[in-house]
Amino acid sequence: MDITTKDMNDFFGLFPPKSFADGKCYIIGAFGNVGAVETNDGLVLVDVAPRQYHKRIFTALRKFSTKPVKYIIYSHGHFDHCFGYVSIIKEAEEKGWDRPDVIAHENILRRFEKYRRLEKYHVWLNSQQFSSIGLKTQKNPVSARETLNPTIVLKGNDAHHEFTLGNTTFEVFHDKGETDDSLWVWVPDKKTIFAGDLVMNPSFPNIGNPNKVQRYPYDWAIAMEKMLEKDAEFIVPGHGKLIEGKKNVKEALSIRAEAMHFIHDEVVKRLNEGKWFEQIYHEMMDIYPAKFKNHEFLRDTYGCYRFGIHAAYRLYHGWYNTGNPTDLFPARSEEIAKEYLHVSLPEKFLEHGKELYKRGKLQLALHMLDVLIKGKELVQKNLLLEAYEIKAKILKEKAREEISFIARNSYYNGIEELKMKIEELKS
Repeated sequence: MDITTKDMNDFFGLFPPKSFADGKCYIIGAFGNVGAVETNDGLVLVDVAPRQYHKRIFTALRKFSTKPVKYIIYSHGHFDHCFGYVSIIKEAEEKGWDRPDVIAHENILRRFEKYRRLEKYHVWLNSQQFSSIGLKTQKNPVSARETLNPTIVLKGNDAHHEFTLGNTTFEVFHDKGETDDSLWVWVPDKKTIFAGDLVMNPSFPNIGNPNKVQRYPYDWAIAMEKMLEKDAEFIVPGHGKLIEGKKNVKEALSIRAEAMHFIHDEVVKRLNEGKWFEQIYHEMMDIYPAKFKNHEFLRDTYGCYRFGIHAAYRLYHGWYNTGNPTDLFPARSEEIAKEYLHVSLPEKFLEHGKELYKRGKLQLALHMLDVLIKGKELVQKNLLLEAYEIKAKILKEKAREEISFIARNSYYNGIEELKMKIEELKS
């Protein structure tokens, strides 16, 4: 299924600012959403999007208010939520205003330090994940060499902070979900939850991103249940359009909680039955309830069910996940492929790969072709070229059918790599 430009603009927040509640709450689209509440005494922001969009955020704010920004709350420390502060701070300095207080969980400081330690790695990693929407060409999109650090730090697993500005009360809560530094904000007077990436609309929770570190499906489900208790009328998600109306808010939260409890509990059940990952994964693919698969708030836009199985498994298990001692300290895949090619002719693998492709068994076809590609030193040029070309076709077909943005980009990245190899062989 091809994802349209509109789908991406909707999800990654490139849409005009919108007011809601009593007209004093706003959602600003800037790749990652920025939430704003205007009080009598100033503005409170939840997130400030990526650094590249700081002017967009500032321009949007000044279209509806001239009041100073008094508080910035980081829903979590990802680059698309807390680096777009430059214009806001510059204005405060130019006008002689106090800098805004910045509220975040203590784990965000460790996250920023990790980003500094692994700066080049994160630039590369995010260029892979977001390549199809242009971040591959952005210079240093995730640098944490300059950060606006919190002035109010929430500590511990049950962290909670409450403050009032201009007769409006803000309640800030910590729950683990996509990250271990997640905060969400409840504004009772506005009946509004600012959820950060604990809610993405309309995506399945991003609980098992294959490129990133551990996520927390069980804790995430609990966070959804805590939000449900607030009886909110609006949710500002970390990405995507505003969720409006008690019925939609309740459905968005309850179906996410149910889905994540399902993933977590079914994985735990199978771990207790002594099953290894492959068996768990394929069993769970067979039992995925249709009510989740077809639900409007659980589209595989960004996160997806398949990734979630990995996340729940990783919570409780190490990297040895097959139960086969052969896999404990494996040989190089290239060397294994060469041994296969000593046993059977390269033509046989190519033939079988093509046959599997014709029968629609695309994943098995990829495995066959990879024997030729990984063992390329033993494969004639014409056979290797054909293997590259067929694999590229298969990846293109899989990408077209793939809803998940992350999975689709992985396929497209593979296609780009194959194109380079094809050009090298033809030159």
